[in-house]
Amino acid sequence: MQQDIYSVRGRIADIQRFSIHDGPGIRTIVFLKGCHFRCRWCCNPEMQEYGIQTMTVNGVPKTIGRDVTVEEVMREVVKDRDFFRRSGGGMTLSGGECLSQPEFAIALLAAAKDMGLNTAIESTAFTSYENVITKVLPHLDNFLMDIKHMDRAKHEAFIGKPNDIVLENARKIAPNAKRLVIRVPTIPGFNDTPAEIGAIARFAASLPRVEELHLLPYHRLGQDKYTWLDREYTLPDILPPTDEHMQMLLAEAQKSGLRCQIGG
Repeated sequence: MQQDIYSVRGRIADIQRFSIHDGPGIRTIVFLKGCHFRCRWCCNPEMQEYGIQTMTVNGVPKTIGRDVTVEEVMREVVKDRDFFRRSGGGMTLSGGECLSQPEFAIALLAAAKDMGLNTAIESTAFTSYENVITKVLPHLDNFLMDIKHMDRAKHEAFIGKPNDIVLENARKIAPNAKRLVIRVPTIPGFNDTPAEIGAIARFAASLPRVEELHLLPYHRLGQDKYTWLDREYTLPDILPPTDEHMQMLLAEAQKSGLRCQIGG
């Protein structure tokens, strides 16, 4: 074992076992604290801040965030090695934005590969390609990349940052990743028109070696967390899209020639 990798420390919010999302097979998802974006609809607001927080859930204080070593995380992850082997699963890093802690994320991925595990990250790729992503890719089997909008101004208005770096990095990642899947959180009033989904799908289809696009329907499962964090949820009136609407957007995305699906 490479002890220098296993001793790297980082800050996580949670470890979720037995997931069937965010990568192939049965997966263990490690949620890292911290994110560069402030998406108005974020279902994990407790993971946006890098700092350790207290979230009051039904009157009971709950600490969100703890500092761990790579060795401690991997000790938990390998408990499900048999399930990974049988299902083709493995470890996925999520958040927050896992690449907002680059040294920790790279060490986790390297340790997982050292143990023979399949790896994935769920990321916006809003980071340095040269200093971070090039160090991630050698240890990565599945890059699940969110692209939320093609319009720079609308992206910045709803997320807090423009999309220039995201789109530039997508072009660089595509020819170099083992597998790049484009995922689109589909949010009413933000990007849920055929024109908007079609534009993202055509961009994804223009990327070399990209074959899949996943539409992720908006849900309200994280809305109560804003109250628990004493924060305002700024999209209180939007409702999840209907099945009929998602099927219409799926049909539009499929015009790109990509393999498209709802969920992922």
